[in-house]
Amino acid sequence: MKLNELKPKEGSKKKKLIVGRGIGSGKGKTCGSGQKGQKSRSGVAINGFEGGQMPLYMRMPKSGFNNKKFATHYAELTTGRLQAAIDTKKIDAKNAIDEDALVAAKIISSKKDGVKLLTKGELKSKIELKISKATKTAAAAVEKAGGKIEIIEKIVKPIENKKKK
Repeated sequence: MKLNELKPKEGSKKKKLIVGRGIGSGKGKTCGSGQKGQKSRSGVAINGFEGGQMPLYMRMPKSGFNNKKFATHYAELTTGRLQAAIDTKKIDAKNAIDEDALVAAKIISSKKDGVKLLTKGELKSKIELKISKATKTAAAAVEKAGGKIEIIEKIVKPIENKKKK
């Protein structure tokens, strides 16, 4: 075998398609891009564009359900922040702590739909809490410190259908 006899393995090299060399080649004149305009040029992706007319997907009526209107937003309170408030004497640990007391002491800005206790930081003080929600680990941390946690049940009125049949 000599250097001039070396060839790549059969099928490993594919010949590049030559375009724009006359109609007889099969890919002459427009080179397989049709005629004129944006779509005949490279790098174009116009999905759903209808030439300035309102696209079909936007003309169709909206359907389905979105829970955004009915979602509940809780003000988050961590065990570490609660302990820091007790240490700085913003809150008296001997009395029962409710959502209004937390807002009054400026530990949370507002109670929104309720207050949720989360576990972040350590709780050492024995406290009695009255809040809307608490994680399992946060409730365990309060009970471990010798305190009590009372979950307030919120009564939500059912939404009546505006359309009467």
